[in-house]
Amino acid sequence: MAKDKVAVVGAGMMGVGIAQIFALAGHEVALQDAFPEALGRASSAMRETLTFLAENGLGRLDEVEPAVTRVSTTPDLADAVQGAAYVVECVFEDLELKRGVFKQLDELCPPETILCTNTSVMSITQIAERAVHKERVVGTHFWNPPYLIPLVEVVRTADVSDEAVQKVMDLLRSVGKRPIDCKKDVPGFVANRLQHALWREAISIVEHGIADAETVDESIRFGPGLRLPILAPMENADMVGLDLTLAIHDYILPHLEASREPSPLLREKVAAGELGFKSGRGFQEWPPEKADASRRRLLGYLVHVLTDDQRGF
Repeated sequence: MAKDKVAVVGAGMMGVGIAQIFALAGHEVALQDAFPEALGRASSAMRETLTFLAENGLGRLDEVEPAVTRVSTTPDLADAVQGAAYVVECVFEDLELKRGVFKQLDELCPPETILCTNTSVMSITQIAERAVHKERVVGTHFWNPPYLIPLVEVVRTADVSDEAVQKVMDLLRSVGKRPIDCKKDVPGFVANRLQHALWREAISIVEHGIADAETVDESIRFGPGLRLPILAPMENADMVGLDLTLAIHDYILPHLEASREPSPLLREKVAAGELGFKSGRGFQEWPPEKADASRRRLLGYLVHVLTDDQRGF
């Protein structure tokens, strides 16, 4: 049985990675971008990534070329979405740009085609504002790198149909992802809200001299971070008891960072050009070799976790 065609709009890092996921699962994929140079890099990028994954136990080498050949590239949006059952938008995080893309997609695609946006924080409702068929527009926030992180946040709007959401959830499960149902279109959805609540407190601890940046990271890596993949917050609260959780919150919450503004320390560093890996200094020093080692460590860890998961651990 032939699998549904998927169109991916935007051939940046996320778009190429998402196209690769569907192609590896047997879908014909049309990858569109207005910049020919981005399309020109897509095949070699997918080939390199798929080879890396296969060499590390995630897939097979004989699947690489068939997957790459399932992805066609085009600068023409109408050509890309022709016959597609699903469209995933991965253009730059600019609200006006995304609104324009969805207006075009809504005009080009028949009402049964489901339109997805990969925005990480923007309102799906606002992105779909100029579309007529808002019932088929849904958020699908893939995490980077999309071919290694299983999570995809499926974000509902007040207008989207249950049928469209269910079809997207089923599609994502069929290609090996772990979709979650975000029932309200709120800034940051689910996982980014949780992540940035932690980051706000981490930066505040550094700002107020409680611990330095390296110590903050060590406290997570060798403490709660070790158990988070297995024992996440809600299950942990139930495990220790909600009475104890309440008692702890009564005591500690008044002392936690609750600012609605970004940290002054963070603003100072950005103003000073201390941007992290890209500038060589952020909250810590990052010479190129140290930054590269951090990236390799992350990839190695994710591959290890996923290969263990395939073995049933």
